[in-house]
Amino acid sequence: MKESDIQNLIRLTLSERSEVTHWRNNTGSGWQSNELLRGPRRCVDMNPGDVLLRNARPLHAGLCKGSSDLIGMKSVEITQEMVGQRVAVFVAVEVKNKGGRVTKEQQHFGDTVLNAGGIFAIARSPADVEGL
Repeated sequence: MKESDIQNLIRLTLSERSEVTHWRNNTGSGWQSNELLRGPRRCVDMNPGDVLLRNARPLHAGLCKGSSDLIGMKSVEITQEMVGQRVAVFVAVEVKNKGGRVTKEQQHFGDTVLNAGGIFAIARSPADVEGL
């Protein structure tokens, strides 16, 4: 099964739980520019679908390298001095297929979440998020 199919099943499972809110964390990089064609016109050979950017600069989207596929929060009730109040605990789910490996950056992100008191899971099926 493809990782995207597993992820969709996991998202459906999480959406059935009222105490967990999650979002897809799309990451990637590309180029951006707000420059229009200026200055002397020159001929540029371009193929269909090509886009010419002037004064281009890199754009990095998403949280950070290694951040999990799904991020969100779990609402939990605090006991004793904060009885009845609710707090949100950060949740990060890294989705992998059967043979998928967690990268060093992904594990570091997960360890950071765990060390800060959040929840981190590597999920290969919806069953892996049922205990969150």
